[in-house]
Amino acid sequence: MKLLVVDDEPLAQQRLKQLLSEIENIESITLANNGIRAIEACQSNKPDVVLMDIRMPGMDGLEASQHISQMEEPPAIIFTTAYDEYALEAFKANAVDYLLKPVRENTLKQAIEKACRLNKAQLEAVRSQHEGRTNITAKISGNIKLIPVKDIIYFQAEQKYVTVKYLNGETIIEDTLKELQTEFPETFVRVHRNAIVSKKFITGIHRDTQGHSFVILSEDNKQLEISRRHLSEIKKLMNEL
Repeated sequence: MKLLVVDDEPLAQQRLKQLLSEIENIESITLANNGIRAIEACQSNKPDVVLMDIRMPGMDGLEASQHISQMEEPPAIIFTTAYDEYALEAFKANAVDYLLKPVRENTLKQAIEKACRLNKAQLEAVRSQHEGRTNITAKISGNIKLIPVKDIIYFQAEQKYVTVKYLNGETIIEDTLKELQTEFPETFVRVHRNAIVSKKFITGIHRDTQGHSFVILSEDNKQLEISRRHLSEIKKLMNEL
């Protein structure tokens, strides 16, 4: 069994590594100190189990777990935390595995023995504790690509797929427009049933000779049509900006 320990505190990392070294059937132990490093380590080392600290600077363990769970063969995730009782109540209700710090050897061994991948209900429990992702997950050639939310210009649905257009390109993602708008209500606004746009990239409204309205974007030449249903909201937004 291969394990990944994710914690931003070196002493906590070393303590877990020492405890794990005393457990049989563990082939290797990799260390990471934040969520981004954890995702990279999962893709390169393919661990069977991840011991994930919840509170870390940058990308925390809750968001990292959501991205890692999008892998083709995701590892089992066990959260480790010293506090956050509210999150733990949600974890208990959905059987999400966690360990309280300081971690004890017997509880660690038991958790690893019964560790399994997060199911859909458990992922929802994790997501409910997080205020909103800082990155969107895209799968490219079997690998996870993280797209910073701050770089995203718009999301557009075409048939069964959603395309995300960002500063350095575009790609297809698995999220739905409804899910994205619910998660990021302060960042994106719906302009049409098939598109939501980042508020900060909207610079104006263009009206063509046929009476159709379009949003003008500062970082993209494409003009997205505004449906009549959403036109008043976009005009109000432009006045506020």
